[in-house]
Amino acid sequence: MKRRDFLKKAGTGTAVAAGALAAPAIASQSREMTIVSTWPRDFPGLGISAQRLAARITELSEGRINTTYYAAGEKVGAFDSFDDVVSGNSQAYIAADYYWKGKHPGFAYFTTVPFGMTTVEWNAWIKFKGGQALWDEVSGEFGLKALPCGATGTQMGGWFNKEINSAEDLKGLKMRIPGLGGDCMAMLGASPVSLPGGQIYENLVSGAIDATEWVGPYNDYFMKFYEAAKYYYYPGFHEPGGGLSFGMNASWWSSLSSWEKALITAASMEEHAAQYEECQANNGEYLAKMIDEHGVVIKEFSDDTFDSFGEAAAEVFENVRDHSALAKKINDDFQANLRELGAWQSIAEVAFSTQRNRVLEIGG
Repeated sequence: MKRRDFLKKAGTGTAVAAGALAAPAIASQSREMTIVSTWPRDFPGLGISAQRLAARITELSEGRINTTYYAAGEKVGAFDSFDDVVSGNSQAYIAADYYWKGKHPGFAYFTTVPFGMTTVEWNAWIKFKGGQALWDEVSGEFGLKALPCGATGTQMGGWFNKEINSAEDLKGLKMRIPGLGGDCMAMLGASPVSLPGGQIYENLVSGAIDATEWVGPYNDYFMKFYEAAKYYYYPGFHEPGGGLSFGMNASWWSSLSSWEKALITAASMEEHAAQYEECQANNGEYLAKMIDEHGVVIKEFSDDTFDSFGEAAAEVFENVRDHSALAKKINDDFQANLRELGAWQSIAEVAFSTQRNRVLEIGG
């Protein structure tokens, strides 16, 4: 037998065998999956990522899991998506879990926390150091199952309508900033405001808020914050990395076959990587556009200001630990892993990039 004919027949046989093995695991009927989101429709970055994930699940399953996606406000309000999924009215939400810290402060650690893990470190914790099990524990208390589905990397410090030369300049400032970062700002005398993405611009333009954080240049450019605030500060102490959540109704998740769970997990992990890489690919370009075309002034927080952020964060973490045994467990595990993972990153990634940028004269 010629080698080409043998390979052709062998390939056919392998495909038949694989199909025979896979068939019993595949549901015979289509399963409907309603997904709600905290992002507006066609929203550059975050919103498009969420839509891409919903479409990908249907695509990978060849229609056996048929998703219907609703952006913020189309089925429920952005911040109502949690309760909508817990109740079973929808099967999943795509959001930042730190929006739910009022329900349990432990949720914040599964988006990001002040002076916390970068995206690379957070991924390591979630996948290989026990983070997912803790996420399952806190989510399970509310009838949810969560998976990572997006990441933006280290974020900018935010947009301000005045210069911030010290922590004193934060006093009385009305700033849109969610999560434990907002709690830190409150410790420093600012007034944190929680707003969904679709409402930030109008509040900044009207003067209802004096400052806002969002994500980074790629996402922020399309928000047009530069029309209302001149100063763009970095780095963001409040959001060093972390991820977004694909939060599913736990009862619905339990009803899925192993094949369906594996497919949804694969699609979520794929988008988790894609969104992070998309942000990194575009941030530099859009930062330059804002500076060159719109006169945005880039400023770095002073060391003294950052020290004040750190002091506030330490107090916030103690408040989290006092909340409950589970909150203490999550915080302490996160902090221990942060120090282990961060120590390695400082020797490898951070030390290398610092020296590389010095030699090649990259950055400021």
